[in-house]
Amino acid sequence: MNIVVIGPPGSGKTTQAQLLAQNLGAPHLNTGDLLYYASKGSDPEAQEIKLDMEKGQMVDEDITESLIKQYLNDHKDAKNIVIDGFPRTLSQAEKEIFPVDRVYYIKVSDEESRKRLTSRGRADDSEETIKERLKVYHKETEPILEFYRPKGVLEEIDGEHQIEEIAQDLEKRSSLS
Repeated sequence: MNIVVIGPPGSGKTTQAQLLAQNLGAPHLNTGDLLYYASKGSDPEAQEIKLDMEKGQMVDEDITESLIKQYLNDHKDAKNIVIDGFPRTLSQAEKEIFPVDRVYYIKVSDEESRKRLTSRGRADDSEETIKERLKVYHKETEPILEFYRPKGVLEEIDGEHQIEEIAQDLEKRSSLS
């Protein structure tokens, strides 16, 4: 089963995806990490990834999809895979490069996102970058929700609780799958 965890920047989706993957004994595909490590090379593709990430913009879809497909192929024998950070656009969701069995949408307000991102103190979490990331999220990623909702695979999770409470909610929901 492919489980996608999505939410705005600062929603805790990566933390929750990690905890869910541990609970299920499943691989955790963190698209952000995948792109980060791919950006460490010296080839032109790596430099393009790095530049896009520094600007808080989406990495080229073809590059991202190629990396995702490779990861999924490398883990094709896994019973479950928890995917975090993909798809990020409606066109990526519509391509359906892998079957999506469940989507957990971790919902938090923009205000909560900003608060969480500024408090973690990372260099790429400047006010301007956060503003751009939220703008991109609302424009590019939010439409995915309406793509998955009629398919009956989307579940909304209140992301403004404590980490442990959200994790318990996800664990309970995933055990019912």
